[in-house]
Amino acid sequence: MKSWISPDVPTLPALPETLQLHDTSAGTLVPVESTDGVGSLYVCGITPYDATHLGHANTYVQFDLLVRYWRAAGLRVNYVQNVTDIDDPLLERATATGVDWFSLAQEQTELFREDMTALGVIAPDTYLGAVETIPVVAQDVAQLVELGMGYPVPVLLEELADGVTPGERESFDIYFDTTAAQATTPWTLGSIGNYDRAEMEELFPQRGGDPERAGKRDPLDPLLWRARRNGEPHWDGRSLGQGRPGWHIECSVIARRHLPAPFMVQGGGSDLRFPHHEFSAAHATAADGVALAKTYLHAGMVGLDGEKMSKSKGNLVLSSRMRAEGVDPQVIRTLLLSHHYRADWSYTPDLLEAAAQRWGRWNAALEQAPETDGYGELGTASAVPEDLQYALHSALSQNLNAPAALDTLDMWATGQLAGGTSRARVIAVVKALLGIELQHASPAHSVEAGAVNTAG
Repeated sequence: MKSWISPDVPTLPALPETLQLHDTSAGTLVPVESTDGVGSLYVCGITPYDATHLGHANTYVQFDLLVRYWRAAGLRVNYVQNVTDIDDPLLERATATGVDWFSLAQEQTELFREDMTALGVIAPDTYLGAVETIPVVAQDVAQLVELGMGYPVPVLLEELADGVTPGERESFDIYFDTTAAQATTPWTLGSIGNYDRAEMEELFPQRGGDPERAGKRDPLDPLLWRARRNGEPHWDGRSLGQGRPGWHIECSVIARRHLPAPFMVQGGGSDLRFPHHEFSAAHATAADGVALAKTYLHAGMVGLDGEKMSKSKGNLVLSSRMRAEGVDPQVIRTLLLSHHYRADWSYTPDLLEAAAQRWGRWNAALEQAPETDGYGELGTASAVPEDLQYALHSALSQNLNAPAALDTLDMWATGQLAGGTSRARVIAVVKALLGIELQHASPAHSVEAGAVNTAG
């Protein structure tokens, strides 16, 4: 699957890695150090059945900071992301709207690419859809069955696909055996998402789980392979029969094949702590005994009118619609980075206006910046870090503290930051570390009907 075009990222004089991140599994800040000069990251991608809303944009912009931090520290980055282009919500939306599920997935994935391009998000190095990975997913599910970590559960007679006889391999779903996995691997249930049993039992049915499915050995056992049903797309799973993958196994398989074991950071929204990240890690560890990732990061939820923004509720503020109404993508990015990645927050037009005014002040301050400074031309051997780069790097080193980084920009704009950083260097440092593009001329800003219009 094609990704999107990455923005140009200026090369800065490298500063040391001093990164600390809040690891969900540990429940505290932990030092995060690269291996052999490479930062490895997996961020779970979208299920493409509707347009990118502000909550999605928030997740990918926030993790973009980590990629930028690593690059600015002189590391190579191996960034992998998936697209869940076959899953129940996608099929349900396609049926409800009378469109082909595959066309819907392609259309919405392309809209996502457009949003990521507009917001200046660096593209992943590997970008894979679930559909194109089905052969290797089936292979890994079969391995889990052979290891005693997967088991069949009969499909109800009324759900059998036409032409399938009860007892045939196609008439069994395959589930992951959490009890067997815990008995023979380093993984234990709850060790990734840091939830207790009662919390997981409450969350499981809310997030795609089927605790009441008859025939399961444990109510929390997740689906590995869904046998074919009438009207649903299906693929040859060889020993598994015809069907399609469960949700969690796709990320486990993609990450294991394209990143080191264990890789440095697994990221996603906080709604993925359980069950998705819990069981993605479990599947990988059950297969080879090695942890999936070293550190688990989770971005907060963005709400509207006091409720989590979600496609299922329809309470969406769309990034594409904001841009169509005249909101500069740099203002959207400033809005998102005004909140810490772990924070839950609710969108209001006032917050958008505040972000627009803030971006405008930074642009206005550029007019007062000197043309040259004493730190050497960027991209040359004589270039050295200066005060603004040190300050932004320090803020991001402490758990990707974007609000503190933006406060630093405010200090620079009001002359409170020491050093005579040149205009070109300010533009380069801010773009490289924060992904925010500043403009030489100060644009005018106004708010009409909740949209920020810019003319520069």
